[in-house]
Amino acid sequence: MEPNEAGNWPFDQPRNSATVTTRQVMQGLEPILFVSHNSDDHGWQFIGSSAVAMTDIMLVGLVEVVKRDPTVFEVADLAPGWQAYRAKAGDQWARRELPPESEDEQ
Repeated sequence: MEPNEAGNWPFDQPRNSATVTTRQVMQGLEPILFVSHNSDDHGWQFIGSSAVAMTDIMLVGLVEVVKRDPTVFEVADLAPGWQAYRAKAGDQWARRELPPESEDEQ
């Protein structure tokens, strides 16, 4: 599925919505191994294999992430409050529900 095909956008957010990722993912240095879909604002995060440092965080349009790694289409139906993960690029995505936030974290 190409991200520019009319009517074939499976994410619950528009193509140009801001998503969180890392410099390593966007520069092609790391594959996307972890995807999270926020329950509160329906935002998306796409993370690689290394620990996330604030200096590496990037906000990019969702379509830019899809162009970098079209396999994220496989988790476009991920419900808000859920995560998908895999050990390496090409592996099947596993899914899990995020635990509810405690009142201390809100």
